[in-house]
Amino acid sequence: MDLGLKGKAALVTGGSKGIGLATAIRLAKEGASVAICARDEAHLKAAAARIAAEADGAEALYVVADVTKQADCERAVAETVARFGRLDALVNNAGTAAANRIEQVSPEAWQQDLDLKLFGAIHCSQAAIPHLRAAGGGSIVNVTAIGGKTPGASSLPTSVSRAAGLALTKAMSRDLGPDGIRVNAVCIGLIRSDQIEKAWRRSAPESTWEQFSADPKHEVPLGRIGEAEEAANVIAFLSSPAASYVTGTAVNIDGGKGAAL
Repeated sequence: MDLGLKGKAALVTGGSKGIGLATAIRLAKEGASVAICARDEAHLKAAAARIAAEADGAEALYVVADVTKQADCERAVAETVARFGRLDALVNNAGTAAANRIEQVSPEAWQQDLDLKLFGAIHCSQAAIPHLRAAGGGSIVNVTAIGGKTPGASSLPTSVSRAAGLALTKAMSRDLGPDGIRVNAVCIGLIRSDQIEKAWRRSAPESTWEQFSADPKHEVPLGRIGEAEEAANVIAFLSSPAASYVTGTAVNIDGGKGAAL
């Protein structure tokens, strides 16, 4: 299926590894010009080389940026537009997992989490919107987590930041729909990542990845942990003209594990 991304330009935050990198690769394979940003330049260089290798030599712009800083968000967008002449899609992917009990989360931890996951998406979106309008419309995808819909015990501050991201998604979709700018979210469940691989090696070092992934203790109806590429497929679709009538929604990418639709 042609997603209609040839000649389009996209920016993926947190694009140096994991779901962000997989998304950048998928967008580049579809013919989009891709920019990625993150804080670690070495990881960004390696990611740009991987995008080129896996997407037939596609050039990937990388920008060293910390999305907790508004100026860095604005610069990442500006450098993307300066290189590619336009911006059609923004993927707000930057984030980490931070989970604890309410009484164990410090004020500093609350602020750091909100700055990264909520305000990073806000500032990047605000910077991107004029360019999306200039392109005749486009897409913003906010990468959140299933815990934003159904928070569990000891899931703070992440679940609160993710829930705020879902509210942000819906509100922006209402504001920006008349401009042809679609805003959606994806809610990530168990997807292979550095953090999950560390848990695998720590808790079941004698097992293969396939055995660990399929362990019933994960309680995933599809019977395994997902791959980053599977999340990227959905994000690329939502970022593309192929999803031209989809906005204001949140899609679970969790193998059926989540309790909410």
